[in-house]
Amino acid sequence: MMSILNSINSPQDLKALDLSTIDSLAEEIRELLINSVSQCGGHLAANLGVVELTLALHYVFDSPADKIIWDVGHQSYVHKILTGRREQMGTLRQYGGLSGFPKVEESAHDTFNTGHSSTSISAALGLAMARDLQREDHSVIAVIGDGALTGGMAFEALNHAGNEDRDLIVILNDNEMSISQNVGALSAYLNRLRTDPSYSRTKEDIETVLRRIPGIGANIARVAGRFKDLVKYLMVPGAFFEELGFTYIGPVNGHNWEELITVLKNARRMKGPVLIHTITEKGRGYEPARRDPGLFHGVGPFDVETGIPVKKPIRSYTEVFGDFMVEIGETHPNLVAISAAMTLGTGLAGFAQRYPQRFFDVGICEQHAVTLAAGLARGGLRPVVAIYSTFLQRAYDQIIQDVALQNLPVIFAIDRAGLVGEDGPTHHGVFDLAYLRSIPNMTVMAPADENELVQMFSTALTLSEPVAIRYPRGVGLGVSVDAPGQPFPVGRGTLLQHGQDLAVIGIGRGTTIGRELVELLAQHGITASLADARFVKPLDKQLISDLACTHKYLVTIEDNVLSGGFGSAVLETLQEERLQVDLLRIGIPDEFVEHGKVDILFEYLDMNPEAIMDSIINRWPELVQPQGWELLKLGKG
Repeated sequence: MMSILNSINSPQDLKALDLSTIDSLAEEIRELLINSVSQCGGHLAANLGVVELTLALHYVFDSPADKIIWDVGHQSYVHKILTGRREQMGTLRQYGGLSGFPKVEESAHDTFNTGHSSTSISAALGLAMARDLQREDHSVIAVIGDGALTGGMAFEALNHAGNEDRDLIVILNDNEMSISQNVGALSAYLNRLRTDPSYSRTKEDIETVLRRIPGIGANIARVAGRFKDLVKYLMVPGAFFEELGFTYIGPVNGHNWEELITVLKNARRMKGPVLIHTITEKGRGYEPARRDPGLFHGVGPFDVETGIPVKKPIRSYTEVFGDFMVEIGETHPNLVAISAAMTLGTGLAGFAQRYPQRFFDVGICEQHAVTLAAGLARGGLRPVVAIYSTFLQRAYDQIIQDVALQNLPVIFAIDRAGLVGEDGPTHHGVFDLAYLRSIPNMTVMAPADENELVQMFSTALTLSEPVAIRYPRGVGLGVSVDAPGQPFPVGRGTLLQHGQDLAVIGIGRGTTIGRELVELLAQHGITASLADARFVKPLDKQLISDLACTHKYLVTIEDNVLSGGFGSAVLETLQEERLQVDLLRIGIPDEFVEHGKVDILFEYLDMNPEAIMDSIINRWPELVQPQGWELLKLGKG
């Protein structure tokens, strides 16, 4: 059978199709999604749920002239398939391949870079205002999920958009509600009625005629208007959006492309802001994802037949943290945990099940999560806020104003710190050391292995001040964990190995890289000391001073931006102590790092042990004999 999908290389090809083939096309797209994500990993459940919606959008609108913005952006795979990137789906989230999110550098059809939540309506309103000010004529559409709508920024944008009264379409993709056949039929009827241009004209004509009746016309019109509002509140489920200034349409069956096309065509002709409420099903068309959409929200490679992920046997840092929370919850009844819509992702599912009264998922509201934690701490509890590093950036003001300024004992469990790999620049957590260590009252730690992770959380529970513990995505070293672990002396690192030629100081994953580097250097006759800093704040100044006094060269390694990060802290200490030592800082340079497997990214950034050794020799060639170094380079080649 000839593939319909192979004939679709742009949205224009879609418009040329006979509508009777759309159902078959949708099946082919789902098959491609499942096969691609099973190999590369990615966000599967949400993309399976928006197949018909994406088809309808590209059938009705003219991308890239019409602007479509995807929020959070992880559900844009179908959009990529329909806009000329079908053949590249096998490279999804791989280094040099397709991004897992919309990316303007990748395609003209990607209107706005997204990756964090709740930004689409703000960006769409900005595009609509720019369009109007420049007297252009095109549609602007924001597609936002019900989860993303929990973010306060989305409501700020809705409020402003309603006030601006610009032509703007917001599609609320609701994938948490079931679709009732009866309600669907009624809503379809109401949608056809309310989006039909003749309805608005008739309503306006009747009001105009009533107002012309001398004496009583205006009163009748006013009473009729109140009656209309009463009917709206009783019959229209989107009264809230109507009050914000939007014309509400819905609920619409998000898997009935014929209904979607009718609604979208009518909405395109309407004036002012319009909100279309679609109901979709996550994981539609693939039973494992439909049955467990949480698991398949963001999944690694998996077996298509069974849906079982291909997992490594070593526990991840996230799993170690989650197990620690369950165990420590037994002995700390005042311990509470907060997640911002990432219960599974942050490892808190077990805690939530064991202690449901002490667990709070606030939705995609990182700012609220942090200030809620501050209130809980002020009330005498010990809150642990588990948030990905990249998302914690959204709550920076709350960390300062509501936690640190009041010196409240909130513990921040910062997952996905450093390079996260395939999710790319929107998700790399490479700024936290820099933006946290500048805040007064903060204690900042980073473990070098799983056992240090639990020891750091045990340390945090002994402190009465804000504490941040940042740890990477993925598996650790596979070391045994002595839970709950012994607390560390605050502000003290540890010397792991003695050497004569230079000293390497690592923090977090930088210590792991440092271990491999020291071994590699030893193979070429260079002996190095290795220290695990453990604390970024307070910094172990004594350890740094001792190493500076006994070594001519120092190297710092961190999985964080160099600007203001751990290496900068060491450099500041050396200056304060007036210590003369040559320092080489290894870390993330002043650029946004693309997506790809972490080891490939480290190689690209010259942060793998081999590249760091090259940097050391190039900086301090006196560490080796010239002829020895030439032989070393020849050996590498």
